[in-house]
Amino acid sequence: MKALVVGGTRFIGAHVVRRLYDAGVQVTAFHRGTSSNPILPEIEHVLAPGAEYPVTAFPAELLRDWDIVIHMVAMGEADAEAAARSFAGRTRRLVLVSSCDVYRAYGRLMKTEPGPPEEVPLCEDAPLRSVLYPYRGMEAQLGAYARDYDKILAERIVQGTPDFDWTILRLPKVYGAEDNGDLSTVYRFAAVPEWRWTHGHVENVAAAIVTAASRPEARNAVFNAGEEVTPTVGERLASLPARDNGTPVPPPFDYRQHVVLDTGKIRAELRYTDVVDERTAMAKLAVASASTHKS
Repeated sequence: MKALVVGGTRFIGAHVVRRLYDAGVQVTAFHRGTSSNPILPEIEHVLAPGAEYPVTAFPAELLRDWDIVIHMVAMGEADAEAAARSFAGRTRRLVLVSSCDVYRAYGRLMKTEPGPPEEVPLCEDAPLRSVLYPYRGMEAQLGAYARDYDKILAERIVQGTPDFDWTILRLPKVYGAEDNGDLSTVYRFAAVPEWRWTHGHVENVAAAIVTAASRPEARNAVFNAGEEVTPTVGERLASLPARDNGTPVPPPFDYRQHVVLDTGKIRAELRYTDVVDERTAMAKLAVASASTHKS
């Protein structure tokens, strides 16, 4: 099999490339060449300054036949349209890496979506946000891409393209040594111990993406990825080392709204299983992070 990974050199993308390569897939990564990862195997790299999101054009050397195109960094409408236009008729399946922020519950959490809290866990057919561009106005903190970011629009483009099959993965909050390694997405919320937010270790999330990309049963389907059981913040902190930095003030969200993903579909239909134990992995990362900070 031949696979193109758009944005495959850091964090989740690097783990996806590694798993594809180890499974015998011939992998090409398209990126800017500004980042790398020691876990990356010897693969083909195609470099271009335009590989910065939004990726709105692809070099001519990539406009060839692929079994799978995995787009790790499609942020919204423009880059999804570019991928659909470029690979229509050139790939059997386009895999879009999306986010749980598409759900209406996420908008309720951020107080941008009117209405009462949504029931959880959120299955793949749970309502999506009606208010688009969730991070518009946050460009200074997140980057210029935040203005036009919306995975809902990216999903619509991919699902509406008839010239290839598609698969969509909606990710939880991902953590690992390369990103979110200090587990701030847990420790920062100590003041709301009953709140729940689905996380996923980077190795498990990458395994879910590769599983969905390679299974015929995942054709034209959406899957949530993440831990099988989502503990409360308090339950997480009870099994992690304490930090002597007081109780941080969390963002001004509506914490009546939990963001809990139901990941039963990918486990049942694609026979996906975690490759690392989530609680053990989080505890090990917390210990390593604490040691790093002390040194």
